[in-house]
Amino acid sequence: MPASTLIKIEMPFSSSQFALPKGVSNRLQELLDRQDRGEKLTKAEKKEAEGLVDLAEMLSLLRLRSERVGRKP
Repeated sequence: MPASTLIKIEMPFSSSQFALPKGVSNRLQELLDRQDRGEKLTKAEKKEAEGLVDLAEMLSLLRLRSERVGRKP
């Protein structure tokens, strides 16, 4: 059975800050739009897009978790 560790982190900011910065979000959207149009991305661009998607997903999960924790009595 894998071990688990609980880490308590104080978050002095609102959960809405768990989002990609505007410029990073725009870059990700640009790459995804190009891909949707059938344009081939370079290997580096594909890795960049994958990394940004992973980051966006992680931030979304953190935002949801922080909102859920904030609602607990």
